[in-house]
Amino acid sequence: MEKCPYLPGCVFFNDKMLGKPATAELYKQTYCLDSPKQCARLIVREALGKEKVPADLFPNDRARADAILADAGPSS
Repeated sequence: MEKCPYLPGCVFFNDKMLGKPATAELYKQTYCLDSPKQCARLIVREALGKEKVPADLFPNDRARADAILADAGPSS
């Protein structure tokens, strides 16, 4: 099983999910432990760099990730 290498420092989980432990655990299991390559945050980070990942980008928001990559242009 592949684990996301960015989980310990992920702003989303260490900030945005406070107070929602059940939801955070579901996202972590699904996107960080089971299928990290499906995580919208990981997709943007690997294509454009950490600084281009919006803090409020949810791991399951693939449509938004695709839009971010499209807006970045062909150099991504």
